[in-house]
Amino acid sequence: MSSRAAVVRKKFPRFRILVVGRANAGKTTLLQRVRKTTESPIVRDRKGNKINTAVKGTVERGEHDIEHEISFKSNNRFVFHDSRGFEAGSEDELQKVHSFIEEHAKDKKLPNRLHAIWYCIPMHDHSRPITVAEEAFFSKFGTGKVPVIAIFTKFDALHTVAFGELREQGKGIQEALGLASKHAEWIFKNNDYYGMLQAKEFPPKDFVCMGGMDKEWADCTALINCTAVALDDEMLETLLVSAQQVNLQICVDFAVRRKVVGHFSPLCNTHDLL
Repeated sequence: MSSRAAVVRKKFPRFRILVVGRANAGKTTLLQRVRKTTESPIVRDRKGNKINTAVKGTVERGEHDIEHEISFKSNNRFVFHDSRGFEAGSEDELQKVHSFIEEHAKDKKLPNRLHAIWYCIPMHDHSRPITVAEEAFFSKFGTGKVPVIAIFTKFDALHTVAFGELREQGKGIQEALGLASKHAEWIFKNNDYYGMLQAKEFPPKDFVCMGGMDKEWADCTALINCTAVALDDEMLETLLVSAQQVNLQICVDFAVRRKVVGHFSPLCNTHDLL
C-alpha cells in the first residue's frame, strides 16, 4: 500500500455508496459483481449489529432500512446502502432517500460520509425504463457534492429486443446475432433514455450500461472508472480505487494516469459501452 493510500484509508476507512432503484433492478447482483464474489451480503445496523435477514433483490416494498450497511466478507472496504422499496416515487419514499443523502453527505464523522450514488434503471422493459420514481428523484432533490451515476442494468435484455427487430427486418439468425449489439446501441441512443435524465433539474453526473451481470465473470471496470471520474476529488478517487482491490489493473492505471496527467481519466468512454 502506498503512503498516500494509507493516509486516505486512515481518514476514510470505507467507501460508502447508496444504491437506488426499483426491486428487480439487479442491484444485489451488481454489488456481487463489483466485488467479484457470489457470497451473500452481510447486513448490519448503524451500531454494527448483524441483521439476520439476507438481502434479496425481490424483497417486498417497505421491508428494509436504508440505514442498514451492506458489505461482503471478502472485502469490507466498500459499504453499500440499499433504498429498496423505491418504486412509485411517492413523497414519503423520496423524503426518506433525500434525508439519508442530506445527512450522510455532510456527516461530520468522516467514516459515515456518503461518497457516491448508483441509480439502477433496468432495461428489461425498454418501452418504459424511466418511470415516475426516476422522474421524481432527478427532478425534486439535489444530492450536493455526492455524484450520481445512472446505471442501465440488464442491458442484455435490449440485445434480445434488437435481435427480434432485426429478424423482423428479414435478417438471418446468424446475421441478426452479429448485429444485435450495435442495433441495441442504436435503440438506446434513438430513445434518448439518458437524455431524459439529463433534462431534469438534478441530472446524473454520468452513466454506464451494464449487461450480463448474471455471469460470474461479468466486468464492472467501467462502473468503477466512471465513478472515480465523477468524484472529481483526488483523495476520494484514491479511496475508491484502493478499496475495490479485485482489479489490480485499475490500481496500476490509476497510479500511472495520476503521475502522467495529474488527474484520473477513464480507461474507456462509458458512453460507448453499449
